[in-house]
Amino acid sequence: MVKKTDRKLERTRRHARVRTKVSGTAERPRLCVYRSNSNLYAQIIDDVAGNTLVSASTLDKEVKTKKSNIEAAKEVGALIAKRATAKKIKTVVFDRGGYVYHGVVKELAEAAREGGLEF
Repeated sequence: MVKKTDRKLERTRRHARVRTKVSGTAERPRLCVYRSNSNLYAQIIDDVAGNTLVSASTLDKEVKTKKSNIEAAKEVGALIAKRATAKKIKTVVFDRGGYVYHGVVKELAEAAREGGLEF
């Protein structure tokens, strides 16, 4: 009998596997991406202190596109880069959150790079 795979469970397993290797510090925090069906979220996290330093999402007022699509990903990536440079954060570690580096996740990362973040 063929069983249906639970995509959410598989993603959380991939994310847990990546998180054993990727960790953010005060000098080089972690840029974490989460995407739901309706929205897109990005955070810059210092894992040593357990603090979220900067966050941006499609729910913010500065973001015009209120969906989880490529245009919104570009806006969120640019916004997180702008907020990070305002807090003097230059280099980060990219955490794709168990998602494939394609589509929305890729566009967010490229927009953050264009905005001035290095990873």
